[in-house]
Amino acid sequence: MREIFFNVKTFIILWLGQLFSAVGSAMTYFTLTLWVWQKTESATAIALILVFYQLPQVIITPLTGILIDRTSRKQLLIISDTGSAFCTISVGILAFLGTLQVWHIYLIASVIGCFGNIQSLTYSTLIPLILPEKHHTRASSMGAMVVYGAGIISPALAGVLFPLIGLFGITLIDMGTFAIAFCFILMIHIPHTIKQDQEKVNHLSNLTFGFRYIYSHPELLSMVIMVSLFSFFNDISETLYQPMILAKTDSNSQILGIVVAGGGLGGVVGGLIVSVWGGFKKLRRGIFTGFLGTGISILILALASLPSFWIIARFAWSFHHPLMMSSYMAIWYAKIPHHLQGRVFGADYLIAILVTTCSSLTAGVLSDRIFEPLLQSQYSLPSGSGMAFLIAISATIIILVSSKVANILD
Repeated sequence: MREIFFNVKTFIILWLGQLFSAVGSAMTYFTLTLWVWQKTESATAIALILVFYQLPQVIITPLTGILIDRTSRKQLLIISDTGSAFCTISVGILAFLGTLQVWHIYLIASVIGCFGNIQSLTYSTLIPLILPEKHHTRASSMGAMVVYGAGIISPALAGVLFPLIGLFGITLIDMGTFAIAFCFILMIHIPHTIKQDQEKVNHLSNLTFGFRYIYSHPELLSMVIMVSLFSFFNDISETLYQPMILAKTDSNSQILGIVVAGGGLGGVVGGLIVSVWGGFKKLRRGIFTGFLGTGISILILALASLPSFWIIARFAWSFHHPLMMSSYMAIWYAKIPHHLQGRVFGADYLIAILVTTCSSLTAGVLSDRIFEPLLQSQYSLPSGSGMAFLIAISATIIILVSSKVANILD
């Protein structure tokens, strides 16, 4: 009992540190979105921030998986947080000097993406090391709460502070949250994985191990296919909904901040419910419920024209994410041994990066080159209508394929 108490305490300290860090990082990202939109008024330009953040991860992810299984995970967290902090302050310094350009943001996003890759993958493998299996679903939902909790606070703070203190001031706040997270990591003990020193090293085999493991386990493979399909159309909507709102509201950052905060609140509420409740006993049902609920919520957001409906729809959209991902991760924790999780999770993460990158590029190109010009020139619809139409198509596809998803899960 005492050991379980200390394990829970370790997880809470780690979780709080990640929450502080996420708040600062989300403030910086939201501010950069506003800054790039003000400079370009292009959905593609905004989408490229995410693309450049993810592209280097295609190369580094397999190596990260090997590092996680072979080295100290605490050291990896320290390295990743330190590297991200230096990248963040470099953005602020360039903004302070008045020399920041859009291409600078893309370059720095690429470097931060590498450190973020190490941090995200390492954190995802810590839950089964620290907590017993019965708490895996709860802990996974709390991980989602970090992202969405930051989504409540960060847009509101950034929307108010950006006009007052500028991008440099925002990055200074971000640096403060990095420092808090760094101190929290130093406070905790993270155990090493079992068997990690007993395995023979074969670098080529290690690079492909995760993919081979997933392919050889049909249940894991079917889930990867299902979630990849969902992610592609979900990420199109994620990429476009913020520029859509900016276009429809004449770049009103306060309205966008409230909508984004509503999404954060939805994610926190969903995460809290799963944390208290413990999640679906049939984990596959949790995945399906989240999938279908997300599709319906996105469709409402695309069709609505009033900020109040955008807030409600974004709340519901985010609410379903912890239901789905906590169930998804609980299955992976149960089926993959601790000492293999770095490489297997790395393979899954790499697939997700490729899907999201393709989705973001597709969203930007289709919006700026096809749907926005078509609906404005041919049908005289206001700015943002093309993005809304593309989001609605994505949501409809998610809803239509949900029955197929149910068959895969069966």
